[in-house]
Amino acid sequence: MRLPGYNVRKAAQLVAFFATKQGGRINVLKLSKLVYLSDREHMSRYDMPILFDKLVSMDHGPVNSLTLNHINGMSYDERPEWTAFVSDRSEYEVGTSKPDIGIDDLDELSDAELDVLEYVWLTFGHMGKYQLRDETHRLCPEWEDPHGSSELIPYSRVFKFLGKNGDVLAERVDTIRSLDTIFDGRS
Repeated sequence: MRLPGYNVRKAAQLVAFFATKQGGRINVLKLSKLVYLSDREHMSRYDMPILFDKLVSMDHGPVNSLTLNHINGMSYDERPEWTAFVSDRSEYEVGTSKPDIGIDDLDELSDAELDVLEYVWLTFGHMGKYQLRDETHRLCPEWEDPHGSSELIPYSRVFKFLGKNGDVLAERVDTIRSLDTIFDGRS
């Protein structure tokens, strides 16, 4: 099932960006936090997410659910778009699918999005997985402990905690998703 607005190739490029920054391979927990923080930072700066993913609270903090499913190898219908940039998960890590992925290969990401990714890496990339997990618990009040389950994090709640008009901006996200559905030929 495809989520309108979500672009697998773009998500794979975002993941490849962080894996490259980490030296070609990156821990899944650390990666999932960096992905979430990137979407959140982009919402803070530009009132829109990068990925239009389904955001959820899980025990280890907030995550982008569809992207995490791809990282974990659980999404098969769009696999070639993913594996063009990201290798299969091995133990607790994923990496780039080829060693020479550069910024020019990340054609789905805008300059503004790449700036956000650079900022997130410079701010949080030095942290270990558990330190970063704890930091997201502290920095992201939209996250609520689901006690072993997962709970949806509405975009309106993220925007609210960013000090923005959550309902209006969440409606914009929904509008973009609706337009994606229309232009994709589905109704």
